[in-house]
Amino acid sequence: MVTTDPVLVLPSLSADLDRVEERLQAEVRCDLDFLSTVARHLIGAGGKRIRPGLTIAAAGIADPEGGSCSDDVVAGAVAVELVHMGSLYHDDVIDGATTRRNVASVNATWGNATAILAGDFLLARASQLAANLGTEVAGLLAATIGRLCEGQIREYQDAFNCDRTVHDYELSITGKTASLLAASCRVGAIVAGLPPVLTEALADFGHSYGMAFQIVDDILDVISTEDMLGKPAGHDLREGNYTLPVLLTVQSPAGERLRSILGPGLSPADAALARRIIRSGSGIMEAYAAASVWADRAASALTDLPDTPAAEALRAAADHLLGRVGSSEISDRSGAVAD
Repeated sequence: MVTTDPVLVLPSLSADLDRVEERLQAEVRCDLDFLSTVARHLIGAGGKRIRPGLTIAAAGIADPEGGSCSDDVVAGAVAVELVHMGSLYHDDVIDGATTRRNVASVNATWGNATAILAGDFLLARASQLAANLGTEVAGLLAATIGRLCEGQIREYQDAFNCDRTVHDYELSITGKTASLLAASCRVGAIVAGLPPVLTEALADFGHSYGMAFQIVDDILDVISTEDMLGKPAGHDLREGNYTLPVLLTVQSPAGERLRSILGPGLSPADAALARRIIRSGSGIMEAYAAASVWADRAASALTDLPDTPAAEALRAAADHLLGRVGSSEISDRSGAVAD
């Protein structure tokens, strides 16, 4: 089931996202039935479709009526979502993940080799769609895939490094998350033929939104349950991916105790204790404040955009983002650390 972010579902956007869903299913079909089945595994599992939603909203930013988008815009929206899904297939292999979106991961179901090849297939389909939209879109998507890889490599280089800097963390999430969200907006603007000033404003929005989105996601990994996330909670801690709330806790008075727990081979009990330490300190609230700064930057990027239904949808998305994890919820989940 698709659970699109409700702030992106104005009537026209909702109808266009239905078209995206149909096109996604069509684009992963091939002569080999088994590959088609594997490739559509995560499509059937649903998702928020944030990236295609941004593409469609960006394309309609100058439309005062909020009408339906063109078939080319739908193709661009499908291309960015296929890049995202292809990267998830690869990430789950690297991380040894067993679930994704509350279903068994592709690698857990069919093995690593199949997951890697199916991920490559999705990236190839995305590239083919981009090529049909012109050299500018094709080059943008290729460069974005490169930035995704760079951001992920930065993360792996800092695995289990408690001294990872906030700057290095931000460089990593710029590549692995914000770059594709910025590209999603830029693709919509390019395909719709928007002027450069609007295109750059939309890309700036996508980047800042992506930064806030990833920080919020990293907070949720510490404070949420597996059912809420659709994947194992605390996964980043066990994989040695020390994200912003962890790094800020390491720098706090509770840092030495947290350092003594973290490391390769983290047991379930120690992982649970580490999460309690992080939740009980100031790291979560400081990370939330950092996400708020990026969300404010996203909203500011939209200041001079036309007053259209699509612009309103993007403004609502920026406002709604922090609602995924509100400060009151953070406070409710924090407290004393059990010995």
